[in-house]
Amino acid sequence: MLASIQAQTQQFDIASIMGGLYGDGIIGLKGAFDRSWVQEVAEDIEVLFQEALQRPGGTLNRGPNRYYVETHPERLRGFVDLVSHSWVVAVCEAVLGPEYKIVEIGFDVPGPGAVNQPWHRDFPTPPETLIGRRLSSLAFNVTTVDVYEDMGPFEIAPGTQWDDLSEFEHGMFPPKSLYGRYKERAQQKMPKMGDISARSSLTIHRGTANLSNKFRPVLVLGVEAPDATQAVQHNLQVTRTFYESLPDQVHRHLACRLVDQLEPLVQAHSIEGLLMGDT
Repeated sequence: MLASIQAQTQQFDIASIMGGLYGDGIIGLKGAFDRSWVQEVAEDIEVLFQEALQRPGGTLNRGPNRYYVETHPERLRGFVDLVSHSWVVAVCEAVLGPEYKIVEIGFDVPGPGAVNQPWHRDFPTPPETLIGRRLSSLAFNVTTVDVYEDMGPFEIAPGTQWDDLSEFEHGMFPPKSLYGRYKERAQQKMPKMGDISARSSLTIHRGTANLSNKFRPVLVLGVEAPDATQAVQHNLQVTRTFYESLPDQVHRHLACRLVDQLEPLVQAHSIEGLLMGDT
């Protein structure tokens, strides 16, 4: 299995991967999965989202009508397919090194009426990036619907993962006086079911207003270098039975806590600056 994955990853050009993530801060692969696979993921997310809405602390508010839910890997039928996909593995190894760690699986759900978020990054720039100029974490996104302009597409300002925001709010939110820089660079992403993107969570971005009557769920996979120092705490847990069923290529990278029975997750990574939207 490991030899097979290694052979598949060699089809991807490391220089292009590194150039994209160190340059624009985002890259993608179109048609990575069949639409039927994405539909299964969408069904699982819908179940998990409804469960989370009923549980205290089950969701994080990321702005009006916008939610984030971190979940358990084994509750998603597509988890193993995603983390063992040859492109995902190639990107992780190229940017984060061969001992990268899978630290988070969850999903964003921007609903009808979601407003523009303020421009932001997901956490303060860690020293290995600010001083050492090295990326130590990545976020992979997989949309579960075809995205159109009225659905509040994700918007990103390429190249801004290197901006120093340490003097501004929480090291994550640029002041409005700098918004012109991000609006000039802004690219809206409208992926289709089956596409994958990988980005540095430090690249300045925002969710835009969802003017449609549709939800736009997107699966999120978080991966880090083994020496990453950013302070976001995750609670990835898997049952021993599930862990033992995983291919070696997967469980050797899984930074998780083994449990006999899954415990309900209380969402911890709140970003206060997003709660009111772009006011």
